Amino acid sequence: MRLIDDWRADRARRRQAAAYAAAIHGEPDEAAVLWLANEGTDGDLDHARWELRYARRALGLVVARRDALDDRTPSLIAAELAECFARDPGIDPSKRAIAERQFNIRLKSYREAMERRDRPVTSAERLAEVLFTFAGKVALAGDPRVTRGAEMLAGFISQAHEALRQAFGDAALPDDVPPSAMHESR
Repeated sequence: MRLIDDWRADRARRRQAAAYAAAIHGEPDEAAVLWLANEGTDGDLDHARWELRYARRALGLVVARRDALDDRTPSLIAAELAECFARDPGIDPSKRAIAERQFNIRLKSYREAMERRDRPVTSAERLAEVLFTFAGKVALAGDPRVTRGAEMLAGFISQAHEALRQAFGDAALPDDVPPSAMHESR
């Protein structure tokens, strides 16, 4: 019976991961695309759209790695996201490997920006600096473009948190037990 229970639990986790991957794989808002095209890609709408897609997906993975309740969750989400890339009709099949490499480069850069603490700027501002770098323009914290980009990327993170909660549920801890004690009790 345990084997069947494990199999069912694994299938449920994969469905949850697929739901989360679908949420972070969504298309960017057209107003955001127009804004980034005007402010960062010299009017290139396709480039702006792809940078926003990559940002949403990368930040979604960063959120999952940081906040998932189960250590297996991020790898399941990454596998589902790879499947989304493989099925994406917006990517020419001969260019999928390039799109995946571009995504992985951005994922690394966004993750590093979230972890860096070398300057007195917010994480969202560091993320916006990364967005503008990949868009083709240098913009640093204090620039109004970075401020607006930071708000947009903070929105992506907030949406990812909500999608993670919806897909995988809330942490359920007893009121009298601190989270650090849960690890000790296992």
